[in-house]
Amino acid sequence: MSSELRWHPFLKEWVIVAGKVQERPVLPAKNACPLCYGGAEVPKPFDVAVFENRYPSLTKEVNDVTPFEDEIYKRRGGQGVCEVVLYTMDHDSALSRMPLEQIEKLVLVWEDRYKDLSSLPFVEYVQIFENRGEIVGVSLHHPHGQIYAMPFIPPIIEKEINSAKEFWNNYNKCLFCSVLEREVKEEIRVVYENKYFVAFMPYYGKFPFELHIYPKRHLGSLVEMTYAEKMYLAEIIQKITKGYDNVYGYNFSYMMLLHQKPSKGDYPFYHFHIEFYSLHRDRDKIKYLASIESGTGTFVNPLSPEDSARLLRDSIRRLSL
Repeated sequence: MSSELRWHPFLKEWVIVAGKVQERPVLPAKNACPLCYGGAEVPKPFDVAVFENRYPSLTKEVNDVTPFEDEIYKRRGGQGVCEVVLYTMDHDSALSRMPLEQIEKLVLVWEDRYKDLSSLPFVEYVQIFENRGEIVGVSLHHPHGQIYAMPFIPPIIEKEINSAKEFWNNYNKCLFCSVLEREVKEEIRVVYENKYFVAFMPYYGKFPFELHIYPKRHLGSLVEMTYAEKMYLAEIIQKITKGYDNVYGYNFSYMMLLHQKPSKGDYPFYHFHIEFYSLHRDRDKIKYLASIESGTGTFVNPLSPEDSARLLRDSIRRLSL
């Protein structure tokens, strides 16, 4: 069954219709995990493994989808690539618990996949991401992330690009660099900083504990980073995920996305960054995306970015005691 794209005439964006996703296994027992060594997906030992998703949202072949367009509706094949990235053979590990060297290897794999998938003629955007925790919809607990090589630029990325381009044209400087400069100056929302990166809770954060990681140097993708920058990126990811787990003393659920420039075209005004979103608004309270968020696109954040930053800063500080 091929994936298809259907055009939303009011929001002017693509919706992916993917029946294959319905077949995904949901939370199998540890001894039946398909992502463990010897399981269905990885019969041989591995360090970091990458393979095509067996239940993809986008499909390489879309020959059975007949393109269609009239004054209201449009449809075309959802041609793309969906990959699974296994971080480690250890089923009980996580970014917060694995050795730094393993995360460094993962960052290099991300770079390789971004570069390789971007070269495909039908790919416009490569989205690298991780979902962690059942409350955000995880169906397999083995530590892993995913990559979607998409045939269009997603709406949020497109909005970022348009805003950054407008700011660049009006002020002759990068909007992301300007936000970073402001956050560093005000300090109150900065959580952690190393030689090449800053992690902060954005002033405009939509989620509790929403955190962004910005490189200090203006660059558009992993490919533009020096080797040293990629190693420091691994370090700050480890520090932030350890801090998340230490906030309330349990495995912290989150969504992590790498925002990079699109695969095709020139985007000198865009700035690579990583965004983390959480649904934890307190130790035992969940922030649900209900009617207002889902139906109007307006987010209500019950935990201010300043309070989120204080809690995560304190958590990271306790790790070093």
